[in-house]
Amino acid sequence: MKFSDFAISKPILKAVAAQHYTKPTLVQERAIPAILDKKDLIVSAPTGTGKTAAFALPLLQLFLDRQDAPKKGKKIKALILSPTRELAIQIAANFNTYGQFTNLRTTVVYGGVAIEPQLDILAKGVDILVATPGRLLDLHKQDAVNLDYIEVFVLDEADLMLDMGFQDDINKIERLCPNKKQNLLFSATMPDKVMELANKMLEAPQKIFVAPTATAAKTVVQHLYYVPKRQKMELCLHVLRNATKGQILIFRRTKFGVDKLEKTLLKNNYNAVSLHGDKSQAARQEALQRFKKGEVNILIATDVASRGIDISGLDAVINFDMPNIPEIYVHRIGRTGRAGLSGNAYSFCGADEKSYVLSIQKLLQKPIPAAVDNPYPLDPKEKPQVHKKRSGSKHRKGRKSVASKKKKKRWY
Repeated sequence: MKFSDFAISKPILKAVAAQHYTKPTLVQERAIPAILDKKDLIVSAPTGTGKTAAFALPLLQLFLDRQDAPKKGKKIKALILSPTRELAIQIAANFNTYGQFTNLRTTVVYGGVAIEPQLDILAKGVDILVATPGRLLDLHKQDAVNLDYIEVFVLDEADLMLDMGFQDDINKIERLCPNKKQNLLFSATMPDKVMELANKMLEAPQKIFVAPTATAAKTVVQHLYYVPKRQKMELCLHVLRNATKGQILIFRRTKFGVDKLEKTLLKNNYNAVSLHGDKSQAARQEALQRFKKGEVNILIATDVASRGIDISGLDAVINFDMPNIPEIYVHRIGRTGRAGLSGNAYSFCGADEKSYVLSIQKLLQKPIPAAVDNPYPLDPKEKPQVHKKRSGSKHRKGRKSVASKKKKKRWY
């Protein structure tokens, strides 16, 4: 099948051809006709399968034939909601690329930057708006955004959106849009909470599930290290010195962990930058651009900050912390070994993460090969640390007891 087989106009096909895309991916092949038929849609597909083009191309087509001339007060026809700033910027860039030979106007709004330039752009009128939830609601409070004429509402990376606590914001934004509209929900994974949201938002949706049983690409060589938690840092330095070179993406679970690893690598003369939600938008964009340009070769990030970011030519991925959701492991290691190139994935598993590995292997339906050159092996008898919480009554009793002793001491 070719893109020209879809009911898509020449200006859009020209833009697609300019990107050297000739054959649609599976998710595009199935989603584009359904969106053009104005059906509600639930799409579950792994990162890197072309989900953005799967909704961008048909949306541009839907509005191309009846576009208004650029003018102040142009009504926003489509809203794409994204969980992170980086992903929102990337989505808007794709819309502008595919719509470069049309007069359709796409813009993006997100927090962490001055709001005034965004107000100016919106005042000129846009057809398609890409936004993060918080900034969109701020703009609506200032009467800078009118969602009364939205015809298509796209919720992208819905699983991450809910993980980040945007449930209430999504509900508010959905209520601000018309009841009668086309709703499209895209997600890398499809946990129960995403299905619950879909059941509330969508009407008789068509369901598209691409690769429901996640599999790791054959071009990615996996290495699993069972290691004591206290020695993960030493193991990371060992892997960087002896096992891998080139452009490397390292995943950590927390922002604190990202900062700590970055400081350690910089002290050891590695060229590293970090990416997480507490950094300003300017700092995040600078870090990402430096990594993409090859000015630094190590990027450390949380899953939230890195979701949907397109990084080509990645040589290796390091899972410093194992993900507790099996599908996330597949998405992480899928960042390398793309476009026919080979890649490596190194995963560090502490005693308290063994259950995560079992879940991942169950999803993959095969074991992850354990590394034979592990300089910091985990003692098989080592058990996860359990931090017992004292009950409130006991805690208060203990404090009282200590206070009583101090009191006695003073009196005597």
